[in-house]
Amino acid sequence: MARKYFAEFLGTAVLVFFGVGLATLMFGFGFDGGSVAAGVVATALAFGLTLMGLAYVLGPISGAHVNPAVTIGALLAGRLSLKDAVGYWVAQFAGGIAGALVLWTIFEQSPEYHTSTQGLGTDGYGKASLVHLNVGGAFLVEVILTAFFVFVILGVTSKVANAATAGMVIGLTLTVIHLIGIPLTGTSVNPARSLGPALIVGGVALSQVWLFIVAPLIGGALAALLHRVIYADLEKA
Repeated sequence: MARKYFAEFLGTAVLVFFGVGLATLMFGFGFDGGSVAAGVVATALAFGLTLMGLAYVLGPISGAHVNPAVTIGALLAGRLSLKDAVGYWVAQFAGGIAGALVLWTIFEQSPEYHTSTQGLGTDGYGKASLVHLNVGGAFLVEVILTAFFVFVILGVTSKVANAATAGMVIGLTLTVIHLIGIPLTGTSVNPARSLGPALIVGGVALSQVWLFIVAPLIGGALAALLHRVIYADLEKA
């Protein structure tokens, strides 16, 4: 099991490094060229393509959850024991923090970088949202987006799915989710992705991070319940 936990730690750290890194470059340093749309697309692709690669490389080892919301979905879908789920969660949150720390350490070497100015790709609501979405709207968005994401993952990794295309579908789904989610909340759908950067940035990001932990976990749980209803007979086949 140690190898599986390390895979989850490493995968989550890599996802945060590339995804949050691109988000910081685009929206923090202004490499979007003043075009919010360009920043959204670039960041969405960074998260989606990184996860696609991780799915194929780490999938055979740990399932490449790299996301506590996916793990709770797998747990409630009966694919993972509680003991293993707890191990995955510890590894994922540790990986998210490690990835954010490495990224922050690199950015700190630039005289142009200041945490209070460029941030670190944190999620947020209210004034921290590009469209100033309030807390209720942000909570609902994160639940819905995460539920859809985890439902797709459970579906494409089911017994009746084509395993060869699973990684591609999962990566592209995360890309689409970011395309709509970034303007709304910055897009979490992954508590480990949100906690690491928030711990470093602090302030408003840290005070709001509870939403980006709780809502995705609820979304993951709802996805598992929906999967059990729709795939009940197919999973037994």
